[in-house]
Order: sequence, then structure tokens, then C-alpha cells
Amino acid sequence: MPSSVKALGQPRSSSPGMVPNTCCCTSAAVRRRLPVLAWLPNYSLQWLKMDFIAGLSVGLTVIPQALAYAEVAGLPPQYGLYSAFMGCFVYLFLGTSRDVTLGPTAIMSLLVSFYTFHEPAYAVLLAFLSGCIQLAMGFLHLGFLLDFISCPVIKGFTSAAAVTIGFGQIKNLLGLQNIPRQFFLQVYHTFRSIGETRVGDAVLGLVCMVLLLVLKLMRDHVLPLHPEMPPGVRLSHGLVWVATTARNALVVFFAALVAYSFEVTGYQPFMLTEETAEGLPPVWTPPFSMTTCVYHLFSLASENNYRIDANQELLAIGLTNVLGSLVSSYPVTGSFGRTAVNAQSGVCTPAGGLVTGALVLLSLAYLTSQFHYIPKAALAAVIIMAVAPLFDTKIFRTLWRVKRLDLLPLCVTFLLCFWEVQYGILAGALVSLFLLLHDVARPGTQVSEGPVIVLQLASGLHFPAVESLREAILSRALEVSPPRCVVLECTHVCSIDYTVVLGLSDLLQDFHKQGASLVFVGLQVPVLRVLLSADLQGFQYFSTVEEAEKYLRQEPGTQPYHISEDSLPEHKVALLKA
Repeated sequence: MPSSVKALGQPRSSSPGMVPNTCCCTSAAVRRRLPVLAWLPNYSLQWLKMDFIAGLSVGLTVIPQALAYAEVAGLPPQYGLYSAFMGCFVYLFLGTSRDVTLGPTAIMSLLVSFYTFHEPAYAVLLAFLSGCIQLAMGFLHLGFLLDFISCPVIKGFTSAAAVTIGFGQIKNLLGLQNIPRQFFLQVYHTFRSIGETRVGDAVLGLVCMVLLLVLKLMRDHVLPLHPEMPPGVRLSHGLVWVATTARNALVVFFAALVAYSFEVTGYQPFMLTEETAEGLPPVWTPPFSMTTCVYHLFSLASENNYRIDANQELLAIGLTNVLGSLVSSYPVTGSFGRTAVNAQSGVCTPAGGLVTGALVLLSLAYLTSQFHYIPKAALAAVIIMAVAPLFDTKIFRTLWRVKRLDLLPLCVTFLLCFWEVQYGILAGALVSLFLLLHDVARPGTQVSEGPVIVLQLASGLHFPAVESLREAILSRALEVSPPRCVVLECTHVCSIDYTVVLGLSDLLQDFHKQGASLVFVGLQVPVLRVLLSADLQGFQYFSTVEEAEKYLRQEPGTQPYHISEDSLPEHKVALLKA
């Protein structure tokens, strides 16, 4: 997500207001649940101008994308538009970021396609049920669960989804028919049917992809606008900016115009979009009598110091899906691409979503009859160019250089997602969890050999690591002749549990039987509190390694701390009593 994306409460320099909350607890709680109250009192005409431009830009982006993503979800095209406006209105009140836009996305559409069996009623019910789950997670403050999905898993999933979605559009790009949706069968049948390619669709699709690429490159390299520029240059800059920002809409309009021209002549070389239901969606309750599978995935990454309230976002997305199900929406989430458009357009508040939502409703009311002339190849080009950036080619090289072990969950997720997306995500998360637990169970240690062994724990000490630590100490100190004393340096140990206490007690007894000593250095106050409560026999504690070594070498003048409140340093006694 672009670095210009900021959460509410972190206004741009051109957007004064959104002052810090200094109200009482009750008022602060209300404003936290309704972020609109933080910026609405300071709303200005300048913000209105910027929000209108941004909302219009996002609207021109979301309309062709919504039509295209409905194809990915295996639903009629109007369902993409049904899913594109509710999030704009809900996020106005509940959203914690001025830039984020909610609506249909390529990855969510792919997930929906696995469970709806091309049946819109299933998709609508899925939106309601997933929204209820998201609302429950938000109210229970379960947003922290997102922290357990590692970056390699997310990258593996999004890269696999990009390949799956992009290759799934090759059939529409080439005008092929009767291609199955399962990825491996899709690859086989696509190459097998390559001789049946329709020249018209292939040419139009490639032309649309080239146009989209050129317009994107122009957008990325357009010079910033300066007030001292001449009016003619400013006008040209504005036209280029509009054309490149609304490139999806322009390319789809161009393709539809070409298809309509052929339709007038009585010859149609393109596969066209199926008939789109006209008018606004009816308001109705989801079909609860139908049976369906429930799958929910909430994924909103934080990049470039971009932070949002995960629990509040769950509430916003959950309510969007619940209310969206009443107007035939399928599940939606935050869109990275349209969020970038929103941010680059200079949006100041979530009010820009009002313009976007209104534009979608207007297109449903007056333009749906014209969507039939949009060639499928043009929508396929829009989808392919939209998901191409999701495939991160640099992540493999980066992980190889930074930490090669992280390639394991990445590759597991990436490969298994081609079989079943949910299995890929689950397997990747389990691999990441296993790596995390392995580090907990086998903490790193630094050992200094000598007459007295100094063993420093490089990380925390928890119950899975007890046996590993015991074996490491016994093999170095007590299984040699003569037995040697050990200094256990615990500066990095901030907490221990009862299993660790029992393991340390056994170690102290083993050393006592062999006539050697195990002493501790650098114990933090919480650990001292636990060991004091355990009343371990033979427990000895020193403030520094040097003092411990002098004592173990039986040099005069050094004594261990006696583990009682009276003999502990004064500041530690105070902390123990806290």
C-alpha cells in the first residue's frame, strides 16, 4: 500500500483538523466506534473538492473492475456492481482510514467462486454469514489474530491467487469456451484448446492490455503539478491525470465502442458480456433456507508505517457484508488497488466514498443495458493487469538473502493454493507456527567454556525448552569428569512458568548430587518473584557474571545474594512488592 495512505488521526499537511481526542472516556469510546465524529466537525470546502475528485476517480475504476470481478466469482456481471456501493456508505461512518475503499476484489472474488457454485443466492448468503463472523470478531477484539499470519504466508497466498486469477482469464482473452475452473484442469484444457483461439478476441484483448500498461506507465511517470506552471500545461497535466487514473473505464469504453460498431454491421468477432439485469438491486433478506459452506478471510496488510484499528475495520467490513447481503452483494473487503487510487487522488476523508457509491448506483440505474456490449476480452485484460502486481517476484530473492527458512511457509502456501486456497493458507500458517514453536522449544544459547561454564540464553525460557536446556547443561557440566560449575545468564528471560521452575529445581538437585554448583545471573524481577515463591533448594543469584565466577572459584570476598526480600537490592524489593 502506498506510503501516502494514512489512518484517520494522522492528517496530511494540507488537511488540518482531525484533532487528537481529549474528551472524556465515554466520548472517546463513541468517537472510537464512530470515527466520522472525529473529522466531520472540521470538514471544509477544500476537503470537499479533493474528496469529490478522489471519489470520482475511484468510481471510474471500480465500475469496470466490479463487472470483471463478478466473472472471477462466477456470477452475473450485475452482482459485481451490487457489491460495490454499500461499503462506500458504511465506511463513511465506521472507517478508520481516509484512503481505504471497500468493495469487490480479485482475491475475494476467487474465494467466493470456490463455494458458490455459480449460484448468486449462495454468494449473498455467504456475504451475510461472513459479515456476522467479522462483526463478532470486531466486538470481541480479535483483530490481534491477524498478527499470527506471517508475511511469507500472505505473499505466497497473494502470488498464487494472482497466477490463478490471471491464468483463469486466458480463456476469455483468447475467446475459448468450455474451460473448467479448477486450476490444473484449466491449464490442461487451455493449452489443449489453444487452436480454437478466436482472432478477434485475442487481438482486442492484447490491445487492451497494451493500452492499460501504457496508461499505467504514464501515470507512474507523470510530473507533479506546480502552481507556477502555465495554464496550458496545467490543463494538459489534468487531462493526462484523468486519462491515466480512469484507464480501466477508458479501455472498457473503447472496447465496447468497437464491439458496438461491429454489432451495427451485423458481424460480431468478440465474445460479449452476458445480459446484465437492469436497475437497482432489490432489498431482500438472504436465503437462509439454502445450505452453503462458510469461508472467511480478512486480510489487510500494513506496509510503509500504515496502521489502522484492526478491530474497527472488522466492524466496518462486517457491517458492510451484512447490509450488502440485503442488496444481493457477495463478500467484499478492502481493495489495495483502489485504495492506492484514492490516496493518489488526494482524498481527505472517507466522504469520497459517497461520490463513488453514487456513481455505482447511477451506473446500475441507467447504464446496465449498455454493459452487454463490453467484450469479455476487455474485462479479462482489466483483471490480468489488476492482479499482475500482486505477484511479488522480489520476495523470493529477498527472503533468500534475509532469512532462507522463511521460504518454507512461502513455498508451501504458494504451491498448495493451486490445489485449494484454504489448504494453502492453513498449511502455510501451520508451517509458520511450527517454526515459531521450534524457536520457543529450542532457544539459542551462547556458551563460554572454561573452568566455569557460562551459558547465556539468547531468548525467553518457556516450558517446551526445559528438556532442551537440561540436556545442554548436563552434557557440558555433569557428564564430564570432573563435573564443572555453571553460570546461567538469564538477562533475556522475562518470565517463566511452573514447568520451568520444576526443571530448574531438578537441575539444582542434580548439581548438588555431583558436588557442583548451578548459579544464576541477570534475573529480572518477574522471574525473581516466581523463584522466590517456589523456594528452590540451593538457589544462588549474583548480579554479574564476574561475581558468580569469583564465588565458584572460591575466591574470598564474594557471596551470593540470599533470596529474601531483606537481602535483595532496594529497588528490586520495591518491585517485588508492587
